[in-house]
Amino acid sequence: MADLSNHLMALTVLAYLVAMVCYAGEYAFGKRSRIGRAAVRPARALVGAGAPVADNPDAEVFPPADDLPPPPARNNPGELVGRIAVGINLVAVLLHLGTLTTRGIAADRMPWGNMYEYILSATFVGSVVWAGIVLRRPVVRHLGLFATLGLVVLLGAAGMVAYTPVGPLVPALHSYWFVIHVSTVILASGIFLVGAVPASMFLIRNGYDEGKRKFPYSLGRNIPAAAMLERLTFRLHAFAFPLFTFGALIAGPLWAEASWGRYWGWDPKEVWAFISWVVYAAYLHARSTPSVKRTVATWIALLGFATMLMNLFGVNLFFSGLHSYANPGGM
Repeated sequence: MADLSNHLMALTVLAYLVAMVCYAGEYAFGKRSRIGRAAVRPARALVGAGAPVADNPDAEVFPPADDLPPPPARNNPGELVGRIAVGINLVAVLLHLGTLTTRGIAADRMPWGNMYEYILSATFVGSVVWAGIVLRRPVVRHLGLFATLGLVVLLGAAGMVAYTPVGPLVPALHSYWFVIHVSTVILASGIFLVGAVPASMFLIRNGYDEGKRKFPYSLGRNIPAAAMLERLTFRLHAFAFPLFTFGALIAGPLWAEASWGRYWGWDPKEVWAFISWVVYAAYLHARSTPSVKRTVATWIALLGFATMLMNLFGVNLFFSGLHSYANPGGM
């Protein structure tokens, strides 16, 4: 089962890579499609002169005349490639599930016991969330180029840097809190991962709408309206934040007290989890404050994701503490 899990892992990365190439095909050639037109569709309301899209989340602007795509063409190859990308993406999700399932069977436990398994699980959650979004809102389908790129990079890092052979849990993890604490943090991390995609694209699209044409703002021509991306960013973060709060700041300290006799010990993992929580709380506060620009709030959200990556890779690989189990496999 361990060998089967490793083989499925390789197939999973390959499937995400093929899906990424197909998403890229729609991104590049799908401007005549329904998705391409949605990126520059006429507004329901005009924004006041000089007011950026970011400060008017419920309004969209008329695009410049030279940005309007031509009428839709039948049998558009970009649309077809996009549908193929979604199909391959769903196959990748099934392979990803198989990788986790066989890993858990081989270890005879939930596959969350080390850094490698944590990345597998968090990216699986992110992949499922993205699949749900793209099936529900096809208008954002070609953003799969960036979502699958993130999945390929993280899974590649898991295989090359964090791989740990199948083994039993260390004694400290034998607790019902293991399932409660780790599962909720994994769910939140996967959603935060997906939330970083529309957040990044919102900043790019907003810059494009303001007249910026240098890279990376030049990418904004073929992506959906900034207002929609910003709303999607907020909804994902608003959903993930309570999960992260419970998993990291409630279940985690309770498990620490049961295992180590204290709720807080300034362990590097605890400190960085708290830093992430503070940054994401700051994002939600900024997002709900009318005087704060949406671009500023979104940059805070991306800073929060950077702290999550630091907690995952930096803390596990370069710091030692009570959470450092099994060398690079520590969580």
